[in-house]
Amino acid sequence: MAVSLSTNFVKLFEAEVHQNYQSVQKLASACRTRTGVVGSTVQFPKIGAGQATVHIPSTNVSALNVTHSNVTATLTDYVAPEYTSIFDQQKVNYDERQELVEVVSNAIGRRADQIKIDALDAASSPQTVANSIGGSNSNLNFAKIREAAKKLNAKNVPANDRFLIIHANGLANLLSEEQATSVDYVSARALMSGAVDQYMGFTVVVMGDMDEGGLTIDGSSDRTCYAIHKSALGYAEGIGIKTEINYVPERAAWLTNCMLSAGGVAIDDNGIVRITTRESQEIEHGLR
Repeated sequence: MAVSLSTNFVKLFEAEVHQNYQSVQKLASACRTRTGVVGSTVQFPKIGAGQATVHIPSTNVSALNVTHSNVTATLTDYVAPEYTSIFDQQKVNYDERQELVEVVSNAIGRRADQIKIDALDAASSPQTVANSIGGSNSNLNFAKIREAAKKLNAKNVPANDRFLIIHANGLANLLSEEQATSVDYVSARALMSGAVDQYMGFTVVVMGDMDEGGLTIDGSSDRTCYAIHKSALGYAEGIGIKTEINYVPERAAWLTNCMLSAGGVAIDDNGIVRITTRESQEIEHGLR
């Protein structure tokens, strides 16, 4: 039950409701997605690379013997419910049910993002960029992104559909670098918008702090960010994000609920680069 709703019963003058700031789903396009899953697990197939050989006339051809394997995503069920009393609805001049739709759907959307982040964290042997790149124990910088791109290129990862998943603190440090803001290096004026959407072939996704966990940070302020290719991360849904509003007579209340049954898995570690950034590094006067 929304027990704090009573604070709005009497002294309410504005019908437009301000909800607490919260993020929405951001990683929906950064992975391979399978929907409509029947069952509790989904297998994403992998096929190895092959190498052509010289053909000798009048001899039998030799098969490449390409390896076939798969990785498994296990689905987990999630809900984000909240009750609204039918009596409370008569004491406020806005529709709390509709406001809660946005709250609970955003909560489930963030959970969908966290499923993908957890899958990346669980990758067994991704490529790595240490926090010493671009300076001792450095925050996110041009050198680290360049190194991540280099590692993907070396593994022949396609140049399209690459994503850079970073924290807002890393973006702030990146914006202090000339290579990210100067028109001599990039065409977009990042300082005017305060955002970087595309950089070095990556679609940049900026994640803020999340109650669900977000991008992992340890006790020494080392944050884990990622440079990935879309096909390296798998996400499966048995029940996609679904929101319902139902009246519950036993409670004399409306139940607003959002549901999700989903799971994620790292498909190919060659397409995943784990970038370590030291967020405790201070930014002074735009210099690292």
